[in-house]
Amino acid sequence: MSDKLTGGGEFDFINRLRRRENSHSTTATHSPLTTHHSSLLKGIGDDAAVFRQLSGFDTVVTADLLVEGVDFRLERGWATPRDLGHKALAVSLSDVAAMGARPRFCLLSVGVPAARWRRRFLEEVYEGVRALARLHGVAIIGGDTSRTTAGVVVDSIVIGEARSGRALTRGGAHPGDQIFVTGTLGAAAAGLKVLESRARARLTKATRALVRRQLRPTPRVEWGALLGEKRLATALIDLSDGLSSDLAHVCRESGVGARVEAELLPVEPLLKSAGLRSKSAGLSEGEALALALDGGEDFELLFTASPRASSGLPREVGGVPVTRVGEVTGERGKVRLVVGGRARLLRPGGFEHFRRDRN
Repeated sequence: MSDKLTGGGEFDFINRLRRRENSHSTTATHSPLTTHHSSLLKGIGDDAAVFRQLSGFDTVVTADLLVEGVDFRLERGWATPRDLGHKALAVSLSDVAAMGARPRFCLLSVGVPAARWRRRFLEEVYEGVRALARLHGVAIIGGDTSRTTAGVVVDSIVIGEARSGRALTRGGAHPGDQIFVTGTLGAAAAGLKVLESRARARLTKATRALVRRQLRPTPRVEWGALLGEKRLATALIDLSDGLSSDLAHVCRESGVGARVEAELLPVEPLLKSAGLRSKSAGLSEGEALALALDGGEDFELLFTASPRASSGLPREVGGVPVTRVGEVTGERGKVRLVVGGRARLLRPGGFEHFRRDRN
């Protein structure tokens, strides 16, 4: 690859990154739903970026931190630098989508040990970021680089926009609203199990697809923008920690409860056939359901919609389907899961960094 980003010092890296981003600014590809309201006045090269926000739009900002050994691994057989770059941006794009907004700009800060700086590591990370950014019409407008004493740290910031008053939150659900999720659930958690089993060298086509869902999640940018712009949802969240945890967040913020039908959940079909326990055996229905509820990192969207709005929802957006999985209730703070006609309390079981029972 010509014009390598790495090699030389930090300032050489910034200058090369600046030239590359400027060269791509006129050739970026965009989603069919992408529109341009803000204008970038000054990108990489100064102490800060400058962009003009037009009247009639609200700004949405999110930041996500990924830490080696906690959020990802880079040893042989796990994530590549491009995987890391993709995921770092994907999680922030998903946050913006979960506000019913469109992502516009990205700032990426990376801390790396000196040994990785001397290789093409950082260049590959930015290639992963850039490929996903271009897909959604997002401009990389700045960030920072630094040296760490041990391990890689990535901080991604995404700036988005929503029409004034149309940004969605977790706090708008009402009893009687219907609960929906996009895509399928459990694939990312299953992919993590494959990686943890250290069986990646023996991957089948199915298990390889699950691993990809873990390493390169697809943020539901088009669904999020549509829900916000068309005012189709009352509350919205992305499924980063697991449906059981994230639905509980919605219920807490909205002061409501929920009832989820297990048989309606769009459990990833590969979980029952991918051979996760042996060369031939998939997961049982109970194991697959547990991953769909508690696994996390699917980065699908969960939203609530009034009965009237529910009837007008498209079946899919950008090839991604939506599924009704339950209903909002007036049982404040109570989430119930119905399995085989019997309801039980569904307690949050997703990932939490500082949970006391974690090792």
